[in-house]
Amino acid sequence: MQIVGVTTQHEVYVASKTHKFRMNEMLVIEDEALYFPKGEVVETFSYNRYIPMGFDKGIADDQVLKTLEHIGYDIGADDINLAKVRLFEEAVQPIQTGANVRHPEFSEISSLLVKTSPEDGLLLGEVKSTDFIESTLPDHLKGLLHIQDHDQVRKQNGVPFIFDIRAMQQYPHIGVFGGSGSGKSFGLRVMLEEIMKLQIPSLVFDPHFEMNFATQAKEVANAPSYRDRYIVVQIGQDVGVDFSALSTRDVERLLSAAGSLTESMINVIQTVHKRKDSYQSFSDRVANLAEALELGKQKVEAMLHDAGMTRDEINRFATFKRLLDQYGSLPLASIKGIQWRVNRLYQAGLFQQNIRVIEQGIHAGKLVVIQGAVWLLQVFSSYVIGALYGKRRSFRDAKLQQKQGEFFPPFIVVTDEAHNFAPKGYDAPAKSVLKEIAQEGRKYGVFLIFATQRPTLLDETITAQLNSKFVFRTVRGTDIQTIKEETDLTHDEGKRLPYLRSGDVFISSAIMGRTMAVRIRFAHSASPHTLNPFDELKKMKEQDSEQLLKALDSYLPLAEMSIMNHLTNLNQDAEKNWDVQTWKQELERLSSEGVIKKEKTPFATLYTRP
Repeated sequence: MQIVGVTTQHEVYVASKTHKFRMNEMLVIEDEALYFPKGEVVETFSYNRYIPMGFDKGIADDQVLKTLEHIGYDIGADDINLAKVRLFEEAVQPIQTGANVRHPEFSEISSLLVKTSPEDGLLLGEVKSTDFIESTLPDHLKGLLHIQDHDQVRKQNGVPFIFDIRAMQQYPHIGVFGGSGSGKSFGLRVMLEEIMKLQIPSLVFDPHFEMNFATQAKEVANAPSYRDRYIVVQIGQDVGVDFSALSTRDVERLLSAAGSLTESMINVIQTVHKRKDSYQSFSDRVANLAEALELGKQKVEAMLHDAGMTRDEINRFATFKRLLDQYGSLPLASIKGIQWRVNRLYQAGLFQQNIRVIEQGIHAGKLVVIQGAVWLLQVFSSYVIGALYGKRRSFRDAKLQQKQGEFFPPFIVVTDEAHNFAPKGYDAPAKSVLKEIAQEGRKYGVFLIFATQRPTLLDETITAQLNSKFVFRTVRGTDIQTIKEETDLTHDEGKRLPYLRSGDVFISSAIMGRTMAVRIRFAHSASPHTLNPFDELKKMKEQDSEQLLKALDSYLPLAEMSIMNHLTNLNQDAEKNWDVQTWKQELERLSSEGVIKKEKTPFATLYTRP
């Protein structure tokens, strides 16, 4: 391998007759005067004498051709492999043409690839095209992971990528971007497994009900178990909002997530809500006020002077009068709107629990997965993130002021479909607290991991604060443009984004100081959504056919005209509620599939065992 063509301080061309270059391959240039500069292949090209085309385009220009001829390449006869190599550090002068090039040993580039030990960092994958370095790897970096490659699971044969999570103190927050099927969710799962390994408290908002780590991957022998490292809670069943702890502003945010609020509705909340209100006291006040306004002041006063009323009725109308005197100027339509929104959240179970189990999980250093519908997660996230961030902030502020405060651990907030929680261009319940964490969370030890298919739709203030970005396959031009603006991906790497394999990722991180191409390791746990929906459909049909055959077994051979006689027993045995026509259709289907045999006789149509 030799340097050819015109060289600059930051880019060179390398040629070889025997070695086929690969993208992101690392090379060392044997130029002692420049301290053996190192670089990475960013573009490759091969010329074969049987396909004499392409030298008028791409990286093989006239200067490269002349150099190749001068150093002994036969353009008409040889297979020539060329690579454009970008240097990691700019050279002080152009590199000498003709200089030899070789693959590095690990010790020469260890500072570029590994920033921390596997025990202290997140072991996320394998740096691509580093198998040439594998033989010189130290033992403590070998055999750490498995990689899925072309439908096979293989052992690590390159340099492991270990994300230095401790460096997030200086370069906080992570963005995970990628389109559907790119491996984004898989990469997020691996990241969460590593966070559990380090026992870092984390809060995960899971709108897809897929962040469950109970099922171990069968392909990896002796995979670690995470059963004791996480808990899963559902909004309305296990956790909820303590209404009495809400401020008036919190109530506004919650109700706006249940349905957009008008200025008049906001005024109703600010006027009617009282400090330390329970759900019952607030909803009763709103409901009584709505009923009082519907009756009208004259009717309420008239009822109070009715001698035939019971004490309970007198108390009820006295409450109506008091509310009318206090809030009678508020519009009925706005009060009804607030009443509907409060009831909607209550019906979803939001006010029937508290967040104690989440706080206990965070204190225990566990991953707390919160599941629910997207709109409910938006509502709940604003409350729970605000509450936990407030506790952590209070502890740190008290410590800085040398006061005694109740300890609350640092933690990570993880969201999938992050553009729903912090959208660009409009408000969302949790957006303000997430923006605050993005800008100031580093000081308090609270960090964000945001995963989204649409980085363009994510709030720009938050996107700008994501110091490490994991970019999987992305197809949309607007998203690619956003990613290129927010990372140091080159033009060539940007062009590769729509064609990345599932599980391949560009990691652009201020911690590493450059963009790296990585293949995410095989996860130790399996997602509950791994079954192909078409396989699921086929499996359900097979199970249904087995169930029907088992129910029919004692009735075969069965004449078509006898179905009516056995209908009740057939339905009972098959656990169905079908009529005669449906049973005929199913018998016809089973016979067409060869499960049972259909025979036509002069007297009847019979279904028998095959």
